[in-house]
Amino acid sequence: MTLVITNLHKEYPNGVKAIDGLTLEIGKGMFGLLGPNGAGKSSLMRTVATLQKPDSGSVFFGDIDVLNDPMRLRKVLGYLPQSFGVYPKMSAQKLLDYFAILKGIASKKDRQLLIGKVLALTNLSDAKDKSVSGYSGGMKQRFGIAQLLLNKPQLLIVDEPTAGLDPAERNRFLNVLRAVGTENTVIFSTHIVEDVKELCTNMAIMNKGSILQSIKPTDAIKKIAGKIWTCSIASEDLTQYKANYQFLSSGFNPDNSIYIRVLSDVKPSPEFSSTTPTLEDVYFITLNFEQGQNQNG
Repeated sequence: MTLVITNLHKEYPNGVKAIDGLTLEIGKGMFGLLGPNGAGKSSLMRTVATLQKPDSGSVFFGDIDVLNDPMRLRKVLGYLPQSFGVYPKMSAQKLLDYFAILKGIASKKDRQLLIGKVLALTNLSDAKDKSVSGYSGGMKQRFGIAQLLLNKPQLLIVDEPTAGLDPAERNRFLNVLRAVGTENTVIFSTHIVEDVKELCTNMAIMNKGSILQSIKPTDAIKKIAGKIWTCSIASEDLTQYKANYQFLSSGFNPDNSIYIRVLSDVKPSPEFSSTTPTLEDVYFITLNFEQGQNQNG
């Protein structure tokens, strides 16, 4: 089923416009919602997950009117927020059994079968008798995926799931998401460009409550082929280069000198050389274009 969000608005009492006339369509598969901290991603996720009501707009998942029939969506929804609490001193297996009962699975045999499947899928079978409160950050996130799969959801929402995970835990978690993302509609909210590059077939870049661009990552990269240039510079010259070129990003070379990446239709100057575009370039171009539009307006 397709998730269709139309002209969604949400303003908080402090005057912050968390969602500002947002329209977006998300089909089956892994969809990356990419944006900086404070872009409104979590507000959008909470709204779609029926945890808060918008001021106006509509949200449909297939024929489900999400805003007017939230209980119907919850039956097919799996939601993993940025952080979640667990009961102390309760094993993963017992906690999953408790959640399965809450989700209406009355048969003990059915619960045991299902729990075995989700533990295996999330690589937690060997840790099923350990207390979830003692799990590492990555294990807790994988447990979060296990519990949301108990009701066989058709729409999965995962909000900033890899923030704070070490590289090994992040890879294990992303592998679990790959496994569940092939047969469901999965919205993956993150500010980490690499996560979207590795996982998602479609994406949108969001900032200040609005969608700036919705596109396939591969298509976005193709659009800027031949337009990304790089050169190494002295650190004291960085401010000058930022002022003179369409600056995207900078980093350190192995010898601690600085390299910069800029956008240009033609070679900016002799010291630059062409380089392969990345999704990070797309991200910075989109955010910089928005900033330029605001300044010009």
